[in-house]
Amino acid sequence: MSEIALDAPHIPVLLDEVMAALAVQPGETHVDGTFGAGGYTRAILAAGAARVFAFDRDPDAIAAGRALEAESEGRLVLVAERFSQMVPALAALGIESVDGVTLDIGVSSMQLDQAARGFSFQGDGPLDMRMEQAGTSAADFVNEADEAEIADVIHLYGEEPRARRIARAIVAARPLTRTGELADVVRRATGHHPGMPKDPATRTFQAIRIHLNRELEELEAGLSAAETLLGVAGRLAVVSFHSLEDRIVKRFLRSRGGGMGAGSRHRPEAASARAPSFEAVSRGIRAGDAEQRRNPRSRSATLRAARRSAAPPWPAEPILSTPVSTHRPTPARRGAR
Repeated sequence: MSEIALDAPHIPVLLDEVMAALAVQPGETHVDGTFGAGGYTRAILAAGAARVFAFDRDPDAIAAGRALEAESEGRLVLVAERFSQMVPALAALGIESVDGVTLDIGVSSMQLDQAARGFSFQGDGPLDMRMEQAGTSAADFVNEADEAEIADVIHLYGEEPRARRIARAIVAARPLTRTGELADVVRRATGHHPGMPKDPATRTFQAIRIHLNRELEELEAGLSAAETLLGVAGRLAVVSFHSLEDRIVKRFLRSRGGGMGAGSRHRPEAASARAPSFEAVSRGIRAGDAEQRRNPRSRSATLRAARRSAAPPWPAEPILSTPVSTHRPTPARRGAR
């Protein structure tokens, strides 16, 4: 078995906690659904996994990972595909069951750090935000969508109470082609001044990115795919970075663990009629102070992990995310400032 050094250029958040949840054993087969810079994959290989199938929808991540793939001498297989497609993609490779699945949800640090990708306003670049570098760009969306749809997206995926005001300002400022331009429009619309604690453009950029890349729908489908692919006692580890993602993961694991929702004093939580397909291992692990100081991105990270039972997978069904529709009234249209 070839040795893989754990010397990745980027160490992912909660690495020790993720590896503890995965409990990798020599000879196992694992899926890294969000390869990125390969931090989790390197650690899984170093722990003795016989094979890792690493997925990424970003062509740049796949290209950058080819050297590690070659170094692994067949233990690593890169798959240029969305993690929601792991079941058919692995079936085509003759793999029907795996021992672990890891998901690190959202945009990667590498994508954020490249101004040319347009994910961040920290460095000015083209309004892009496309993980797969194909399809509708952020510039296409802000310049072509109507005001109501823009307000809906910012309100729903950015949880922004001033979505309507921001959408109106975006439409008035069109055309917009640069990240810096969009960020300035949002700041002016919200009365932001230098020195204020949080840049209001953060929520708008998050919302547009999530919408363009269908990230919440992808997460829901990916969780169901992992449920189907994991063998008995297989481990699932999911790291999320904001409340929308974490709610989906929490709701999925709660329901698959036998619960039917949070319940209330009037309607206690009911047990599901289906046999639980997962057993909870962790309930919302956060990064410690030392890691947060070393890596500020870890401050918002939450790890949830679970172990697969012997029960059959549940039918795939919507968990939490709500599609944006321009035909229904939403809080962003009725009352958001």
